[in-house]
Amino acid sequence: MISLLLAAALWLGLHLGVSGSPLRGRVVAALGGEKAFRAVFTLASFGSIAWLILAWRAAPGTLLWVAPPAVRGVVSLLMLVAFVLFVLSVAGKNPTAVGQGLGPEGVRGITRVTRHPMLWSFTIWAGAHMLANGDSSSLIFFGAFLVTALAGMPSIDAKLAARDPAAWARLAAETSIIPFGKGWQPAALREIGWVRPAIGVLAWAAMAHLHPWLIGVPVW
Repeated sequence: MISLLLAAALWLGLHLGVSGSPLRGRVVAALGGEKAFRAVFTLASFGSIAWLILAWRAAPGTLLWVAPPAVRGVVSLLMLVAFVLFVLSVAGKNPTAVGQGLGPEGVRGITRVTRHPMLWSFTIWAGAHMLANGDSSSLIFFGAFLVTALAGMPSIDAKLAARDPAAWARLAAETSIIPFGKGWQPAALREIGWVRPAIGVLAWAAMAHLHPWLIGVPVW
C-alpha cells in the first residue's frame, strides 16, 4: 500500500505540483525550453502511471463496499458517456490546447457543452470505477486520476488566460467548465453529428466485451 501511495503522490506531484503550478516556468527555463520540458514530463508521466498500475495490482487493499447490480448498471452507463466524450474530444479541435486556440468560427461541437470534454471523460471514468470497485487501493488509484482531471480544468483555463487573454475572454463567454453551464446548446448536436458518437458507443461496447481479458474483471 505504501508503494501505491508513493506512486499516487508522484503522479499528483507531477501534474499539480509541477505542470499545473508556477513551478512549471522555472522547470521549463532550467530544461532549456518547452519542447524539452514536454519530453521530460511525458517520460516522467509514463513512468509514474506504470508504477501506479503495478502498485495498484500488488496492493492488498481493504474492501469497503460491494457495488450491487443496479450500481454496476449505472457505472456502465457512465462509462458510455465517458467513451463518447473522449471520442468527441480527440476528434475535434480543442481551443484550450497550446497551438490551437479559438479560430474565427468560435466555439463548435462538444466544446459548446464544456470546454474540457476529455478531462470530463477521465473524471467520469475514474469516479465510476471508484464506485464500482469499493476497495481502498482502487480509491487511491482512481482517486489520483479523478483529482488530476478535476484540478486540471481550472489550471488549463488559467494558463490560457495568461497566454492569450483575448482568446480566453471569447472562450469563457461562449462555454464553461461545467457541462451545459451556458445552457442547452442545440447547435452542438448538429455540429457533432452521429458518426463520432457512434464510434464512442462502439468503443464502449468493445471495451465492455474485452474487459475480462484485458483487465481481468467482467463488466456485467
